[in-house]
Amino acid sequence: MANPKKRKSHSAVRTNRAHLALEPVTLNKCPKCGKAKKPHTVCLFCGTYRGRQVLTIKTETKSAKAKK
Repeated sequence: MANPKKRKSHSAVRTNRAHLALEPVTLNKCPKCGKAKKPHTVCLFCGTYRGRQVLTIKTETKSAKAKK
């Protein structure tokens, strides 16, 4: 396996990592419920994706919230 001949300097390492910075996550509004969601994913609040119901979301009742 090939090994580097010389040690990479601090500035060379830092310039190579310049493009590795984290980017902020883009969020879109769900067309059905209006909550923020990631693009191309199912809305976790209403369970829809591209206008279709994909997930069934369980909602908590008032008695279940009171027990907590």
